[in-house]
Amino acid sequence: MPIDPSFAVSGAEWQIAPPEAPADAASGAGSDFGKMLSDSISSLAATQNEAATQAQALATGQAEDPTTVVMAVERAQLAMQLASQIRTKAVEAAQDLFHTQV
Repeated sequence: MPIDPSFAVSGAEWQIAPPEAPADAASGAGSDFGKMLSDSISSLAATQNEAATQAQALATGQAEDPTTVVMAVERAQLAMQLASQIRTKAVEAAQDLFHTQV
């Protein structure tokens, strides 16, 4: 079975950017976690909106490359699954704290 070069995994959509360090990491303020959480939720919403926009473009016939649409939708799905898992772990951790006897 010959290998199809169109399935190569090179390109901008396959690159994962390294995590960005906060600009004022030395301050140690408690609001940094809140800002990071807010930024992450905003990023998740932007990813979901981008996937919805591209899916709409594909449905109306305006999308030029269906693979970019599939990549955007898959990226949005994975981001939502990650956010859901993080939420679940945070809730479990909070419940463990509440059930701790002092």
